[in-house]
Amino acid sequence: MKTFIVAALIGMAAGLLGALCGVGGGIVMVPAYVTILKLEQKQAVATSLACIVIIAIISTLNNARKPDLIDWRMVALTAGAAALAAWFGTDLMHKLSNQHLTRLFGVVLLVFGVKMLMGK
Repeated sequence: MKTFIVAALIGMAAGLLGALCGVGGGIVMVPAYVTILKLEQKQAVATSLACIVIIAIISTLNNARKPDLIDWRMVALTAGAAALAAWFGTDLMHKLSNQHLTRLFGVVLLVFGVKMLMGK
């Protein structure tokens, strides 16, 4: 029962931060799954991606209610390229160790976090 409550709290935090910051929830879910729920890195990434599908659909439907908020041309261009890269990225993820993925995730968070804190 505790796992379900923790998972729900992780989901609430991911959904709120995703909606506010556009982070997709992975920044919250992956570390929480690994550190709190003790999932392996690969399982945390795959589970987070599956959750993000639902989060993105709900957020997009709500954002689409405000005219001209979503640049659909940008969506088509970016999503098409991202989908192609994601297909090959998941194959690469399967080949890498959990330790390598954890380190890569940490470096990405640090690099972008420092860049955002330093401003433009």
